[in-house]
Amino acid sequence: MDSKTFNVLRTHHVEYRVTDLDRAQAFYVDAVGFTVTERGADGLYLRGLEDRTHHNLILRQASEPGVAHVGFRVSSENDLDVLGQYFGTLGVDVHWETGVERALGRVLRAQDPFGFPIEFFYQVDQVPWLLQRFDLYRGAEVMRLDHVNYISPHVEEAAHWYQDHLGFQMSEYTVSVENGKDRIWGAWLHRKQTSHDLAISNGKGPRFHHASFIASSKDQILAVADRLAALGYVDNIERGPGRHGTTNAFFLYLRDPDGNRIELFTGDYLLADPDWEPIRWDLEDPQRQTFWGAPAPKRWFDESMVTFDWNENPMPTTNPILPDRPIMVD
Repeated sequence: MDSKTFNVLRTHHVEYRVTDLDRAQAFYVDAVGFTVTERGADGLYLRGLEDRTHHNLILRQASEPGVAHVGFRVSSENDLDVLGQYFGTLGVDVHWETGVERALGRVLRAQDPFGFPIEFFYQVDQVPWLLQRFDLYRGAEVMRLDHVNYISPHVEEAAHWYQDHLGFQMSEYTVSVENGKDRIWGAWLHRKQTSHDLAISNGKGPRFHHASFIASSKDQILAVADRLAALGYVDNIERGPGRHGTTNAFFLYLRDPDGNRIELFTGDYLLADPDWEPIRWDLEDPQRQTFWGAPAPKRWFDESMVTFDWNENPMPTTNPILPDRPIMVD
């Protein structure tokens, strides 16, 4: 049994913890432009205009902010059973849940060897497609979830694990060279046919750096920056706008009122060929991170989001094997 016997389709959703749902809704929905699918007493289920499934972002009422889990969709119910058996051969503890997350059917929950809570599912409620409901467009015109970014002290090992055991493929990577050998500082991994579903970056962890959502265009990212500033959220704009070297995407990083980080992202590339050769970036190349634009602020490197386990306990962290930060531009 191996990863070829099941099919992980894509990164489907992420759950953030927030301390005030009304305040979070004002930011994510009224300012940034997410679509509300449903709101309950303890959570807000959001999606993009392109989504046809119930949610891609859950905002859960909690005593302190952070990240509760990342959800991946598989291609069939049978894939869940095969994946559960496969995790057993790897010594990964799993538990099955039904009815614990709105709109999902049977859910396989686990914690990867690097401390990140992950879940897998197939069945999810369908919702109306809003792509051509142009009367509902606002803010960044959020379309869908694109990827998530882990912070781990074991970047290379984590990248290999997701490739070897869950079938991810590498699109790009960043290295330093020591004694003639590449050491990986960052890895961009994909299941869907765009630049990535999961990025893994070097640092103290397990922590979570951001979830990234597709905006409809570069112009709309600029427009939402204007909108955020006018609404009093200027300090919530952390980095950008600019263009990444890795992935080629136009970006804007935001912090919500609790400090949770999201990225608005557009303009990466199609990755459909089976013989794709991963793009190698040297750590010393300043354009790998910012092709153009202002350098990332210090807090973009220093601050990351607390990751919680399935019992809602913050995960203990360890320092990275590599130094905690690549080159900085003053």
